[in-house]
Amino acid sequence: MKKLFSTKEVAIFLDINEKMVYSLISEKGLPATKITGKWLFPKHLVEQWIETNTINYPKPSISLPPYHGLLILAGSNDPLLDSAVSLFNSLHPDHIAVFGNLGSMGGIRALRQNLCHIASSHLLQENETEYNFDFATQELNRMPAVVNFCRREQGLLLQKDNPKQIKTIADLAKPGIRIVNRPLGTGTRLLFDRELCKVGVSGEKIEGYQREIQKHIDVGIEILSGRADAGPGIRPVASLLGLDFIPLRWERYDLLIHRERFFDRGVQLFVGILHEPAFADEARKFEGYDVSLSGKMVYPQESGESEK
Repeated sequence: MKKLFSTKEVAIFLDINEKMVYSLISEKGLPATKITGKWLFPKHLVEQWIETNTINYPKPSISLPPYHGLLILAGSNDPLLDSAVSLFNSLHPDHIAVFGNLGSMGGIRALRQNLCHIASSHLLQENETEYNFDFATQELNRMPAVVNFCRREQGLLLQKDNPKQIKTIADLAKPGIRIVNRPLGTGTRLLFDRELCKVGVSGEKIEGYQREIQKHIDVGIEILSGRADAGPGIRPVASLLGLDFIPLRWERYDLLIHRERFFDRGVQLFVGILHEPAFADEARKFEGYDVSLSGKMVYPQESGESEK
């Protein structure tokens, strides 16, 4: 089990008064769980909370070189994005697109560090309506351009025919159920932890909660092989592998692009693919994708919305 701080220990860790800890829980979302009337703070979540809320980053010492045919994408993993990268490389043989699987937060941080042209992200905000804006604002000096890649259905992947009779996310805490998880910093993990919190289940009580898998398809393979009964993931993987699926919500999966690189030739070619019939054909190979908004500007909006 990962280390848990007491209230006193987390106050020492953050170098603040103990009374301030309670304010941070209620006002700033400091990760905490209450067990037998006492607050406990998972150390790894506290560290992630500090990093997520850091706003005064040093200016990057490097910048992407002028575009010369290599398009770098980084961030959240997705099977349709893998297909889009392959489609790009097939349609534009004078260019090369590569993808780094870093999770949504990792992609935004790579964008901040000028390590990629495009970051893929689906981080659900506290209002549970919008995606990515708050996280991008915290990480970057100004809002990037945001283009929708797709909408997709998030939920729980289950073994075919659901032999453990898992009906709700709360059932994952029952004895004898093993799960696999996604890493911290991924949008899927953020949603999963939020849904567990809603039903009052501590992840630490779920067998396999600490077992983190890097890709959606690999979560599905673990379940298909019988090494796990369930795991957070997307419906397209369930449809591809013939798994059962409990839906949680449709989400917006976006591409974030620095505005000064938005008109780079490779970026424009990649965004252009999202309007091609071949891209829609790839999406139809799976269940759980909606590409009706694919390629459309989410920010700035066409109405001339002012910069944040």
